[in-house]
Amino acid sequence: MIEKLKKKISWRYRRWVEMQLPFHVYKSRFLATLYYFLFSDAFRRENQAVLAGKVKHLERNQKDKSNLYLLVRNTHRIEKGLLMRPMRKTFALDYIGETVDAYSGFIKEEAGNHAAQQKWFTDVISSYFESVEENEIIAVEKEKFFKCKDFLNGKESPIRSVPYMRNKETLSPITYEQFYELNRQRRSVRWFQDKPVEREKVDKAILAAIQAPSACNRQPFEYRVLDNPDLVKKVVDFPMGTKGYAHSIQTFIVVVGNLDAYFSERDRHLIYVDASLANMSLMLALETLGLSSCPINWPDIENRERMMEEFLKLSPYQRPIMCLGIGYPDFTGKVAFSEKRSLDQIRKYN
Repeated sequence: MIEKLKKKISWRYRRWVEMQLPFHVYKSRFLATLYYFLFSDAFRRENQAVLAGKVKHLERNQKDKSNLYLLVRNTHRIEKGLLMRPMRKTFALDYIGETVDAYSGFIKEEAGNHAAQQKWFTDVISSYFESVEENEIIAVEKEKFFKCKDFLNGKESPIRSVPYMRNKETLSPITYEQFYELNRQRRSVRWFQDKPVEREKVDKAILAAIQAPSACNRQPFEYRVLDNPDLVKKVVDFPMGTKGYAHSIQTFIVVVGNLDAYFSERDRHLIYVDASLANMSLMLALETLGLSSCPINWPDIENRERMMEEFLKLSPYQRPIMCLGIGYPDFTGKVAFSEKRSLDQIRKYN
């Protein structure tokens, strides 16, 4: 009898904490923080992942001097300085040193592994030193940079990977009407043919996806593509929402965010923003290749997070963002109509 009473009190207490206490604390940042510290673990995995990513990022800066994410970010910052109108005579003094250090580390450890980006780094930083007025800081870093550049011993291409003017003659001929119809065509498909998906087509779609914009061009995500039937069978049930059609999925993609791309907690949401921009392009590209997809929500549920972490061997700073089921559509299966909100409901000017 006493045990039953204890359980009843315990259940009512937990219910009160979950359903009533938030109304008493949400207006105070301190009390809200205290609430999640004492009564809820909803953000604990995210807290650890963000901190682990920050530490990994700082370790690369301090120990290895070969932080690829820092080099990408700073090269993009330099690009923006080079395209300003008018361009300042001197800029980037507060980060050109760490940029050259990161470039040096990259050349020593990664040269040849990222050929296109290597050319971009080299061309943009070269253009910077050619364009700005020299002072004591720039002179020192310029000498360090060209010593690193000479290490490559490569011939420079006449076409440089630096800011450029868009050419009207080379703009895509796709009309708005065609693009709109492609967006209308793309729907979440849950019934696929029993037919393998060619990796070449998946790669083409991903190649299109990674042209999407990304904050400071860091692209803090990666695509884990599973097309082995045995592996697909294991992972399709990890997210919720695949019940009833999981067996139909031919290729399964887990989009993973890399929080080591950032030096500050302020950027913790960019893995979701940048990956989502790319994922929409990915799904549209699949449609042009005769394939369909179903984006699958990945809720932050601890036991499922652990399953995915162990299955993909994720680092502490990596987070699953979403999943995608892919295949050739089975035209005998239905898709949800899913009427969208009207333009007036979703758009406001000024």
